[in-house]
Amino acid sequence: MKKTIELKVNGKTYTVDVAPYDSLNKVLREHLGLTGTKRGCDYGGCGSCTVLVNQKSVYSCMFPALRAGNKEITTIEGLEADGEMHPIQKAFVEANAFQCGYCTPGLVMAAHALLLSNPSPTDEEITDAISGNLCRCGVYPNIMKAIKSAIPVYKR
Repeated sequence: MKKTIELKVNGKTYTVDVAPYDSLNKVLREHLGLTGTKRGCDYGGCGSCTVLVNQKSVYSCMFPALRAGNKEITTIEGLEADGEMHPIQKAFVEANAFQCGYCTPGLVMAAHALLLSNPSPTDEEITDAISGNLCRCGVYPNIMKAIKSAIPVYKR
């Protein structure tokens, strides 16, 4: 039996009907058309579906949509402002921190969550924060470079 809930995603409020087993990933992609959040493994093993819920990174494939009501949800689409990429997105582009790009939205969101909570992370803290996000192309050195280059923006 579906339940009607309100979701606040990227600053906008949506009313959606969700089934008890619907993941936040499914609702974001299929109900709201926010396809920047990827669907990867569907069991929390790859991190490509990472979004922020109340500024903490979560795997949207494992997060029940029914638990998302009355929470602030931020997807990769919610980072840009006034048609401009967010500094963490720009850092990934400038550092060539992607190859195929499938993992990139999840990695950007995990990095953003880290830098919001800790604007001066160590290399080990960065590695820990992105450890649940797999890049099959293996561009981890560039990902680390991108995250480190964005640190000054978050320190402000």
